[in-house]
Amino acid sequence: MAKQTAGRDNLGEFAPQFAQLNDDVLFGEVWSRESELSTRDRSMITCASLMTQGAPQLEAHLKIAQQNGVTKAEIVELITHLAFYAGWPKAWSAFTLAKEIFKEDGKE
Repeated sequence: MAKQTAGRDNLGEFAPQFAQLNDDVLFGEVWSRESELSTRDRSMITCASLMTQGAPQLEAHLKIAQQNGVTKAEIVELITHLAFYAGWPKAWSAFTLAKEIFKEDGKE
């Protein structure tokens, strides 16, 4: 996985400790533990969690999931499954994002 700099890029001056934890610990140490859980699986789990929260970070993580090999079909299944647990409006919003992100590559 590419080195993450979103924390420093967006919050480095305002909240440097949080930015460092985001980039170096969350993405640098936790996401890199591929022998325990692949980045593909971490992406699926992260997208599921963000969808259930209705978090705006879902858009960025759907793009990361796509880069990590998650297919359009898998994202569709994930959102459909979670619609019954997280709520229909959250699923609808997630589909709107996923439709835009996954149309670009045409991967199923």
